[in-house]
Amino acid sequence: MAPEPRRPDALLVVDDHPIVLSGLRRLAEGAGFPDVFEAGDVVAGYRLFHRHRPGLVVADLSFGGSGLSGLSLIRRIKALEPEARILVFSMHADPVVVARALEGGALGFVLKDAGSAAFLEALAAVRTGRSHLPHALATEVAMLNRGARPAPLATLSARELQILSLMSQGKSYEAIAGALSVSYRTIVNASAAMRNKLGVGSRAGLIQIAVGHRAGGGFPE
Repeated sequence: MAPEPRRPDALLVVDDHPIVLSGLRRLAEGAGFPDVFEAGDVVAGYRLFHRHRPGLVVADLSFGGSGLSGLSLIRRIKALEPEARILVFSMHADPVVVARALEGGALGFVLKDAGSAAFLEALAAVRTGRSHLPHALATEVAMLNRGARPAPLATLSARELQILSLMSQGKSYEAIAGALSVSYRTIVNASAAMRNKLGVGSRAGLIQIAVGHRAGGGFPE
């Protein structure tokens, strides 16, 4: 089926928690969105976006066993429709992850524990094409870009962060390749690149970093 023309006043919400989807739908309808589409995973989210071309997307970054797959969804949507406005709605407060989302094309970022008023403020800003980032996160991201904050993971790409997130869950290379629909060799090569960037000499060392970052709140439970 051919995609519809772009619909600036339509909204797509992509999150794997039904309660979150329901709550965001109510908030979006209250904010005046006539059409709100919902998706529970990144594949369904991309398909809905491709078909309906909503002007605004609200997306989480973490989806079940697929790690930070929301980062790849952001990049794919922006590649398909550069004018799409994307607001990330996530529990992630790590400035490295936030920076990767913004680099991928997200216009705004709001934390899930910020409350409905903060969400509606962010939604209104992104809806009109303005960027939105909580002040504390904006400061950390700015410091990260200036090299003022030690952040070894800042050298990793969005895909490498996604792989590291899955490694922190104890997944094997085979399982990660299956979750990301890539070859086993692709994961092996990415692992080697990450070891080089992070200065560790073994897979065990890389897993130790992944688990440590997860324990520190960088990856979801």
